[in-house]
Parts: sequence; C-alpha cells; structure tokens
Amino acid sequence: MSQVKNKTADIVNELLIGGGAVLIRGMFSSHDVSTARDTIMHYSSVESDKATHFHGANEDKIHLQRRVWNLLNKGEVFEQIVQNSEVVTILNEFLGNEFILGSIAANRLMPGAAGQEPHVDYPYLDIFKPGSFPKNMNSSFALNAQVTVLLDDFTPDNGATAYFAGSQRNLSWPVDVAEFYKGASRQLGKAGDCVIFNGMVWHCAMPNNSNADRIGVLIQYLAKFVTPFEDQKNGVSPEVLSRATPVLKRLLGGNYPFPHLMDELPAENTYGLTSKN
Repeated sequence: MSQVKNKTADIVNELLIGGGAVLIRGMFSSHDVSTARDTIMHYSSVESDKATHFHGANEDKIHLQRRVWNLLNKGEVFEQIVQNSEVVTILNEFLGNEFILGSIAANRLMPGAAGQEPHVDYPYLDIFKPGSFPKNMNSSFALNAQVTVLLDDFTPDNGATAYFAGSQRNLSWPVDVAEFYKGASRQLGKAGDCVIFNGMVWHCAMPNNSNADRIGVLIQYLAKFVTPFEDQKNGVSPEVLSRATPVLKRLLGGNYPFPHLMDELPAENTYGLTSKN
C-alpha cells in the first residue's frame, strides 16, 4: 500500500490509476482514537447483533464481527472524524467538491472472527449482476471512496484488510477467490492512521487470529448524486443536526436539492449558465 505525504494530486492519482489505496500516518490523535474506541466497545457490547455483510460460508462466526452503525448519533468524536479537513480536501478532488456521506460505522473484529469474502463496496456491491447497471459502466471515474480509521494497530494476525492492488482499474467483481488471495496485499498500519481507498478495489476483512479485538471506523463517501447507504437525513438526530458545521451539513445531503416536488417550485429559471444558481 502506498504511503504518501498529504499531496492531494498524488493521492488522487494513486486512488484512480495506481494501487487504489493509500495510507496516511498519524491522521487522528490518540485522544480521538481512545474516545472512539471506548464508545464502539460500549455500543457493540450492549446492543443486539446488527446487520453485516459478505460473510459467505462463515455464518456460524457472524457474531464475532460486530457492527455499530450510524456513529454520528453515538458521540461527538465521530462528527469530527467524518469531516477531517485533510480527508475532505483529498476527496473534494476525487469525488467532486459537493460529495456526501454514505455511511459511518464501526467494525469490531473479535478474536476468532472469520473475516469476509472478497468484494467491492456500495454502490458496486452487486456488480456481479451487470444487467442491473447502466451499459458500459466502467472505472474511468469513481462514485465511492472508503476511509478506514484505525483504532487498533492493523496487523497480519488480527485481520487487517486484504486488497488487490490495481483492481479498481477494471470495474468487476472478484469472482476468482483464489486469484484474489494469491495477489492480495494487506492494509497494515498503526492506531490513528487512516487508509483511503477506491470503492472499486477488491478487498475483504481477514480472519482475526490474535487474542485481541481489531476495531476500525469505516466511512463511505459518495458522489453527490448517489443515494446514501445509511439514511442520513432521517437517521441523524436533531441534536447533531443543530450543531452541524457547514461541511457536515453538506455531507449529510443538506445542500443537494434533489429530488424536488416540481409542482411546488417557483416559476423561474433555476439551472443553467444564465440562472441564479
């Protein structure tokens, strides 16, 4: 995985036509990491099992991978994490400067967890059904960026994410699992590091063979016109919305005007080079 200093053009190039993933070291403070981790440990211990994905033939171990969804309602630290200025600057270039939040969740991989089957992420998560996607849909531009905030060291033993470098250059599903594992690399890093990767990259969580939990915050960012994975407008609490910064309001879709009730709009020219917008 490429390790780069925060040079936006280099990072975007790596995400699009390079290996597809970059590691940025020390992005988040030890205080934010510990606060976020403690919160996730609490919710993942007291809440009932939540939806998770891509377990394949390991349904018997699904209880060892615990998800905590809708983190914006779980603590102010996640409001800060999701609008990190360095990440926003990078993704303004990668997804366009009106990109939105698709999801912010946590994955707690407990000792003995089996990991996942190789996959690509929403909105491509069923690209194995090509007839349900537009003709000639391809990898020339991205609709999704994934950001993983490491709350523990990610190691070969504790299930650090595996990914197939360069697979984002040809939008497809990783059908040949043996090929994936033969060529896969690992997203290794220290607590507080940040991994940004193209949502088209083949990847999966690996088995946790250690005796400790491995926790990451999983953030999905989307081009402005893609329907969010989590229902941000209805799921985020009024309290969070009341203190939201302009950046967070945009991430929650507050600036994107569609869909409209067209019958109720003023009779005026609202779009185009000569419009008021």
